[in-house]
Amino acid sequence: MKKKRILLKVGSNTLTKETDNISRGKIEDMANQIAKLQESCEFIIVSSGAIAVAKQFVKLESKRKEIFVKQALASIGQPHLIRIYQEIFREYGLLSSQCLLSYSDFEKKESRTNIMNTINVLVNNNYIPIINENDTVATDEIKFGDNDKLGALTASLLNVDLFIIATNTNGIYTKTSMENGTPKTIETVLDFDELRQQVVNSKSSHGSGGMQSKIEAASVTKKANIETWIVNGLEDDFIINAFEDKVPFTKIK
Repeated sequence: MKKKRILLKVGSNTLTKETDNISRGKIEDMANQIAKLQESCEFIIVSSGAIAVAKQFVKLESKRKEIFVKQALASIGQPHLIRIYQEIFREYGLLSSQCLLSYSDFEKKESRTNIMNTINVLVNNNYIPIINENDTVATDEIKFGDNDKLGALTASLLNVDLFIIATNTNGIYTKTSMENGTPKTIETVLDFDELRQQVVNSKSSHGSGGMQSKIEAASVTKKANIETWIVNGLEDDFIINAFEDKVPFTKIK
């Protein structure tokens, strides 16, 4: 049986459970679900969180622009982030690896092919690639939105079966319901332009994304004919519950 290939994108808000610290419990929750699903699914993870990890134990002094401080924090936090993933995943019998990518990699045919070949080798050998942007050299991601676009570009390049964006809401809410203060999830999206009308601009507390960047990401995967799910990653078992339709989330077909 061919496994379903899933690209899971996890933002800082999900990984910290909206606190100031990376939540080991959340990474355990992800590992537990991936372990349960490994007979039928193979996973590639795009994970933010390097800056959030570094902020836990370091305060950098600098008179330089904030972007340089963020890049320095990312450089301190990234090895710690991967170490936490590797420790926890190992407890669940899962192997993981680190891949650092930057946007310019997607612009060159040769690098695109290299990314694809490397990740395929990893996945075929049961390694879960954990991808983050190479923040020390790149400035786009820190400015452009919490890895959503990186996730979408990677999903398209690897031609995955499903792109799941874990966020801190039950998917995308209708504009009216947001204005009334009673958020109601848009469950299925067939008309993309209509969806754009619904978006209320709100940035997430740790991340740099917000709904706008999720919709931009989904427009990238839609062009590649990949279905995107926007799921509440703060809940336990969020992937399994979405598969079993037990929770409200948004499907963009």
